[in-house]
Amino acid sequence: MRGAARMEGIAPFHVMELMAKAQALEAQGRDIVHMEVGEPDFPTPESIVAAAQCFLAGGHVHYTSAPGLPQLRDAIAGWYRMRYGIDVAPQRVVVTAGASGALLLALGALVTPGDEWLLTDPGYPCNRHFVRFCEGVPRLLPVAADTDYQPTAEMIGAAWTTATKGLLVASPANPTGTLIDPAELARLWQAVDAQGGTLIVDEIYHGLTYGFDAHTALEISDEIVVINSFSKYFGMTGWRLGWLVVPQRMVRDIEKLAQNLYIAPSTPAQHAALAAFAPETVAILEDRRDEFRQRRDLLLPGLRRLGFRVGAEPRGAFYIYADIGDLGKDSHALAGRLIEEAGVAATPGLDFGVAAPQRHMRFAYTVAAEKLEEGIERLTRFFGA
Repeated sequence: MRGAARMEGIAPFHVMELMAKAQALEAQGRDIVHMEVGEPDFPTPESIVAAAQCFLAGGHVHYTSAPGLPQLRDAIAGWYRMRYGIDVAPQRVVVTAGASGALLLALGALVTPGDEWLLTDPGYPCNRHFVRFCEGVPRLLPVAADTDYQPTAEMIGAAWTTATKGLLVASPANPTGTLIDPAELARLWQAVDAQGGTLIVDEIYHGLTYGFDAHTALEISDEIVVINSFSKYFGMTGWRLGWLVVPQRMVRDIEKLAQNLYIAPSTPAQHAALAAFAPETVAILEDRRDEFRQRRDLLLPGLRRLGFRVGAEPRGAFYIYADIGDLGKDSHALAGRLIEEAGVAATPGLDFGVAAPQRHMRFAYTVAAEKLEEGIERLTRFFGA
């Protein structure tokens, strides 16, 4: 029995193999410093957990409407008003089964088979795989440190063809931690809009920027599709809850897709998320943001001392994308040696695209500072620095 042809264009997560190796070594008694996992190590804030427990105690755990609890959509709209100073109609907010669910809904509503979509390389691997899942054609734009691993309007103009229908960007980005300057994002929107295309902006790491607050693309235009998540800043990865803000004309199509794909987002997770925007919760999250900043400021110079080249300063998320050119020729092989010989797990560039992945590695500062210090010491011994 033959599988679907689309599967040939969907690659596995290579980092999962690395994680499996780390877990096997830990089962043997080895201690591994994990810098490969893109997941906050903090527990979900107690106020969010308590809200879920209170709701579950009532026992009435039923479906919500496909776009989500009205009161949660209102709360998300209020977050945009409080955080960014803009008004977003709650009707344009769709609560989703994780940010992945949001991206699938957006692409499902926008991609016609054969449509080209422009994506950055390096970039989050699921983005190109989701385009392929929807029978679109992902076209990767090589980006480098000289543009903070982000595209420019000139790049979009040069790459756009008659088959191109949209651009998907992330700010802050995985794996680089870089952002798009608000003025450049406005230029990207102008370039895409001039071609009659659609711009999708992944903002799931908003809240995790250091020394400043990020600007949302919704400040530029209501026609931009924005994706966000409760996973990263709000510390709710396992709750699988995100949201999507779309132009009013797309709301009904998104609702129909959600109804058919998964009926509704998790009801307990939605009731839990109502507590995510409470002032006492935000105070905890802001303290954690500062701790992430301290971790970045510890790991970044440590890697540079060892010979890792970081050409673009990570200003958000919790990743450092490093060039290993002075230390090795194959990041996948180096990652294998680091975990076996040094007890340090980091992600090779193979997952993030085809733009020189063998020369790059991603380090995540999602473990406590003392573990990062231990990791730097182990790397120092490994490289004889």
